[in-house]
Parts: sequence; C-alpha cells; structure tokens
Amino acid sequence: MSLPFSLFSLIFLFTSFSTSPYSAAVKTHNAPQDLVRSSCVHASYPNLCLRTLSSYAGPANTPRDLAQAAVKVSLARARKVSNYLNALSGLKTKRERVALSDCVEQISDSVDELSKTLSELKHLRGETFRWQMSNAQTWVSAALTNEDTCLDGFHEVESKVKDDVKRKITNVARVTSNALYMINRLDESRGRVKLGH
Repeated sequence: MSLPFSLFSLIFLFTSFSTSPYSAAVKTHNAPQDLVRSSCVHASYPNLCLRTLSSYAGPANTPRDLAQAAVKVSLARARKVSNYLNALSGLKTKRERVALSDCVEQISDSVDELSKTLSELKHLRGETFRWQMSNAQTWVSAALTNEDTCLDGFHEVESKVKDDVKRKITNVARVTSNALYMINRLDESRGRVKLGH
C-alpha cells in the first residue's frame, strides 16, 4: 500500500517540478543561447561570433533575429571605426593621408551598405524573400570588399597609425564576415523562418 503511494508521490513531485515556472524559464532562457551556439559553430570566426551575439541585448530566437543582430554588431563597429578615421590627425606622409582618405570613403560606403542590409532584413516578405536576401548578400559582400580595400591602402604605409587602423578594420571585417554567414544561413532556412509583416 505504501509503495504505490510513494511512487505516486515521486511522480507527482517530478512532474510538478519539471513543469514549474522556474524550469520553463530556464528552458526559454537557454533557447536563444543554444541557437547562437549552433549558428556560430560554422561561422568564419566562431569565437568572435559567439562573443558578440551572446552578449547582444535584443531578441535572438530565430535565424532572422540572429542575422539582424549580426548586421547590427557589424554596423555599430563600422560606424565606430568611421568616427575614429574621421578624427585621425597628425599624419606625417602624403601616402598616409591618401590611404586614410580612401579608407574613410570605403568605410563610409560600408556603413551605408550595412544600413541598407539591416533595413531589408527588418522588412522581409514571403513573396519577395529571395530578391531581398540577394540584396542583403550583395550589400554585405560589398561592405566586406570595402573593408579589405581600406586595409590594402595601408599596405605600404609604415606607422603606428597603420597598426591601429589595421586592428580596427580587421575586427570590423571579421564581424561583417560573420554577418554574411548569418544572412546565408537565413537564406538556407527559408522554409522554417516566420516572416513578419
């Protein structure tokens, strides 16, 4: 008599614990992190991807959220670098000044392209999804090319400025590369993505 009762009590305790608000909250809380981890594992720069998207404050529950988050990270860093480049002064050689001038233009273009990409991702529609994804991929690829071109301009410049610029631009290029990966991933998951209106 006592055995079935204790078994029943254990089952009751187990089910009430597993369906408690606490455990539900834990599951919900971990879901975005699991998506970030599984999405970042094959990105160009997995550790950077994990670090930037795990600390991202907005929602990241779907591939679309992640793609937007990755583009936002890239855009924020590109804007920061753009401000840094515009504030640079005291360049000693003509070659430095030309490289900087070209780089300012390239990064400004990157900011524009990433802004357009973010806008496109925010307004995805089922009937135009493929065309919009093509636009997003083209713009992020162009932003990446601009960042590489900026670095190329400093190739023959030897100065502390070059090292600073190279470090900052390389960081932007890496998060942009990860953003492109997330957009490609979103494109591939087309059938499983819920599109907003």
